[in-house]
Amino acid sequence: MAVRIERQGKVATVIHSRPDARNAMDPDSAVALTEAFIALDRDEETAAIVFWGEGGAFCAGWDLKYAQAFTDAGRFDREIVEGLAFPDKGNPPRGPMGPSRLEMSKPLIAAIEGPAVAGGMELALWCDVRVMAADAYFGVYCRRWGIPLIDGGTVRLPRLVGEGRALEIIMTGRKVPADEALRIGLCEQVTAKGQARTAAEAMAREIARFPQGAVRADRASAIAGHGLSVQEALAREWQRGVHTIATEGAAGAGRFAAGRGRGGDFSEI
Repeated sequence: MAVRIERQGKVATVIHSRPDARNAMDPDSAVALTEAFIALDRDEETAAIVFWGEGGAFCAGWDLKYAQAFTDAGRFDREIVEGLAFPDKGNPPRGPMGPSRLEMSKPLIAAIEGPAVAGGMELALWCDVRVMAADAYFGVYCRRWGIPLIDGGTVRLPRLVGEGRALEIIMTGRKVPADEALRIGLCEQVTAKGQARTAAEAMAREIARFPQGAVRADRASAIAGHGLSVQEALAREWQRGVHTIATEGAAGAGRFAAGRGRGGDFSEI
């Protein structure tokens, strides 16, 4: 099976395993990944999720062997266009690369080794945080083949790095190595080669040990605030957070009053 889930306590790691194709996406993997992420988002025992490509590559984009088969316009419309969905169609939202249109409620960390290019870059951008190995890289490599970004790349990349820089990366299709990605805000951590999954899972465990109502409320507010006025974003932040304060927040204040967290030691909270 090209997609599997491995668990460590409250952390689940979704693994895409097509190493012979550098984890390029095929139709079966796209469906399986979407189903895996939907299931984990609904699973009460899962607090944080890591997304990792097995075999030294995060994802080399859409498998062009399959794309070549859709030169028949009727088949393209039937199997690609009609088979994909946005939420307003009443089906689980799925992009050509799989889960790129899902709106997750839980923290999601990409663990990136090797290439995350074309649609693979779009999947990494879909995640909340990106942890890259030192030799990993991004790039809109589909620029070379006349294939546009249709899994969120033109939406998410400008929000992370700014419009001008995003346009330069998109239009040139050049390689963006890990050190540059860290410098421009395209990733949040760089690790040694082979250590991206380990570092991402350590981050996920740190997130998972906190009270999750507040984590999810703050995450949702930060994501939903794009494009809103300050006042509207503040109102939505309040609506998401106020009930959590009365439950988790009150309990947390009680732990602090009892002596937890004093002196900046948060190892036992």
